[in-house]
Amino acid sequence: MNDNHINAIANEFRSCVERTITRVESDSGNRPFHAALLSEEALFWSRFERSFSTSFGQRVIEKISEIVAISNGASQTKTQKHTVFNIPNNQLTAIENHITELRSGGNIRGNWDTDLQNISAIASSPETTEIRVISDLWWVIDDVNHYMSIKTVKPNIDQTAEAKKDLLKLKLFDPGCQVYFGLYYNPYGDNRDNYNWTPPMKIFNFINDDCVLIGEKYWEVLGGQGTYNTILNIARDVGTETINRLTALRN
Repeated sequence: MNDNHINAIANEFRSCVERTITRVESDSGNRPFHAALLSEEALFWSRFERSFSTSFGQRVIEKISEIVAISNGASQTKTQKHTVFNIPNNQLTAIENHITELRSGGNIRGNWDTDLQNISAIASSPETTEIRVISDLWWVIDDVNHYMSIKTVKPNIDQTAEAKKDLLKLKLFDPGCQVYFGLYYNPYGDNRDNYNWTPPMKIFNFINDDCVLIGEKYWEVLGGQGTYNTILNIARDVGTETINRLTALRN
């Protein structure tokens, strides 16, 4: 990762904090019960954290991930990539039935390799439907398409189910592509085995499915070994500026 990439990532971190400060300072919403129970400082930091987390998770992480992919040799990249293609109707039905079965409350749980193999083995029907899949990040390395659905680190079951449908559709359309369900950090620690957010766990096997990227593995797939620590160090460097900015604002 060269200096241009590092500076671009640092600017994304820095700008996110500054935009959050601007939004929160201009937020004059009426919260009578909050105001009655909490100090002004507590109200401010509550609004700040909520606004920052929303902005960071929705846009900033996508852009930083794109920069990392470019730094690792991606020849093409795009956030919010639209891919339009046709899928046989019977395979679409199989995907819907598969997700419905996983969500039914029984003992069946997702296993990416087996689930993809079972659906791919279904003979294609002549009738097809045009599909549009929006991927949070798309990049190309060595002529291989990579598609990632980037989610909050504690995704709900609806988000996870829709993401799995999209990833299965993309693999049917382009069997040689790589698809991922990405969580950019692990809220339960550095060890993937400790991930323990249960609501979506019937959809994927979060511990063993290769398409599920959590924390360090997320960044390694994008940028190679050591990328996770590189990104954290960039954030820490920017933090020496932003923490001083926030301390002055608080005072």
